[in-house]
Amino acid sequence: MAENGTDCDQRRIRMKEQHNGNFTDSSLSERKRRDREERLNIVLWRKPLVTLQYFFLETLINLKEWTIKLWHRRSILVSFLLTLAVLTAAYYVEGTHQQYVRYMEKKFFWCAYWVGLGILSSVGLGTGLHTFLLYLGPHIASVTLAAYECNSVNFPEPPYPDQIICPEEEATGGSISLWAIISKVRLEACMWGAGTAIGELPPYFMARAARLSGAEPDDEEYQEFEEMLEHAETAQDFASRAKLAVQNLVQKVGFFGILACASIPNPLFDLAGITCGHFLVPFWTFFGATLIGKAVIKMHIQKLFVIITFSKHIVEQMVSLIGAIPSIGPSLQKPFQEYLEAQRIKLHHKADSGVPQGENWLSWMFEKLVIVMVCYFILSIINSMAQSYAKRLQQKMYSEEKTK
Repeated sequence: MAENGTDCDQRRIRMKEQHNGNFTDSSLSERKRRDREERLNIVLWRKPLVTLQYFFLETLINLKEWTIKLWHRRSILVSFLLTLAVLTAAYYVEGTHQQYVRYMEKKFFWCAYWVGLGILSSVGLGTGLHTFLLYLGPHIASVTLAAYECNSVNFPEPPYPDQIICPEEEATGGSISLWAIISKVRLEACMWGAGTAIGELPPYFMARAARLSGAEPDDEEYQEFEEMLEHAETAQDFASRAKLAVQNLVQKVGFFGILACASIPNPLFDLAGITCGHFLVPFWTFFGATLIGKAVIKMHIQKLFVIITFSKHIVEQMVSLIGAIPSIGPSLQKPFQEYLEAQRIKLHHKADSGVPQGENWLSWMFEKLVIVMVCYFILSIINSMAQSYAKRLQQKMYSEEKTK
């Protein structure tokens, strides 16, 4: 009897501890949910002063952290500064090498421009800037339209790439080939793809550092990934199953799985980076597959799609189809025809030839769209950094409560 009573007491104690643990977990998750909702309310259009204050404080903290990291790697920093000093001296000293310096300068800044746009597209700052739609896609479309109009891709440099003008000598032979257009825009397209591959590295390094250190990272996507692994067998909705499919493909297939995920437009590729970091996939396996997939395979698919879409006969068919829309077709068709005609005139005249540079409302709208999206991107960065600082304050409160 005494033994039975003891067993009952132990079972009651275990049930009580389990109940208390569940209650604690539920209350903690509820508190985290409230804190997350509170952070999401810290935006410029709701709390402008608080948002700006938190943004500047987060900026100062990041600058301090980066300064400390640079100080710990001061030998690399000194080597970089010495190399920069040598390159600066070579740039300003007169000599026969200047023609090569100017050529390298032009290529370097051209490549850096597209790599930077690629990084902005995928690095995860704020909402991300859709630089393919805003910059690379229109550039490829312009080159395609000009190539078909000029029947050549040998545009005079300068002003190309700032402005496209048909070469003075008439092109001999047949029509322009698709491969010639692909080759003309290959450098900028591959550099943009390489930039997107570089932008995928932060989730990989974050997950890898968390796995090696055993610490819980300050990242909601990683926490969501761990929850997904815990509830893998009970996942029912399509989004969860798609994420699990990406995770299983990357984990089981390895290099070729990462390559497959990187080679197609894939909004879940951040999950692939987190998966590779979590399961300690070697860096060059992850980055090599990502670089080949994004800068070579995926970039050629996207480039081919834009070139075919903006080929001469396709564009003419699209404009004629717009005119076939009942009632509003002719009024919609007219600005497109005017824009295409204006582009043809520009292609056959030099920039300083005195030809009037009229502005079509389509180009005006696109320029304003670019400005609006860039401004929204900057605002989203401010909001995101302010929310990061708010999360620092909340985590500080958690740690203070635990030490009490």
